[in-house]
Amino acid sequence: MSDERGGFGRGERGRGRGRGDRGRGRGRGRGRGRGDRDENVWVPVTKLGRLVKEGKIGSIEEIFLFSIPVKEAEIIDYFLKDKLQDEVMKIMPVQKQSSAGQRTRFKAFVAVGDHGGHVGLGVKCSKEVATAIRGAITLAKLSVIPIRRGY
Repeated sequence: MSDERGGFGRGERGRGRGRGDRGRGRGRGRGRGRGDRDENVWVPVTKLGRLVKEGKIGSIEEIFLFSIPVKEAEIIDYFLKDKLQDEVMKIMPVQKQSSAGQRTRFKAFVAVGDHGGHVGLGVKCSKEVATAIRGAITLAKLSVIPIRRGY
């Protein structure tokens, strides 16, 4: 017999996994990836997005001129990225009565603009304040319109 101290049914091989590794650490599922791709690269999904990224559309005014619907917030970021400012106008809790009481969600109103004649308003409701604000900013960018000034 060997000099080991025994253990519960380990035998002499020491192959038992005990309570340690419970099946994690193998395979390719989950995890944070290997870092070979960049996170914040915009991949356009609409025809307008592809035209903007390729540089075929020179300014946001061309989009407004032909009344093309903007379905990607990144298009607005592309043209107004450094000038665009957002302001949270109001955050208000809204409640829905359920059988177990009330369910509270938060409604965020956000305005975005570039102090140069472009304004958008976004409204989003979510279970968390931060998620509501983030979603409202995206919706506000999608609803940016030109404002006529000087009258």
